[in-house]
Amino acid sequence: MAKFTGTVRKNDLEGGIWELHADDGAHYQLRGGPDALRKDGQRVEVQGKVARDAMGIGMTGAILDVASFSPQSGKI
Repeated sequence: MAKFTGTVRKNDLEGGIWELHADDGAHYQLRGGPDALRKDGQRVEVQGKVARDAMGIGMTGAILDVASFSPQSGKI
């Protein structure tokens, strides 16, 4: 399982998708995880796996299958 740190963002494309804007500049479409993850602007650390063979309707980045997450405070 890999760790990704960044900011959760709601994208209104095609009815709405949730993304992680990672600190390294990558964008991931979030798949799975609890409802508490889906708060626009929330800083988080996500544990999960990038599904390189999957595509979503958003096509804004690779899909990140969320195993767990923890909220982060402050800016990096």
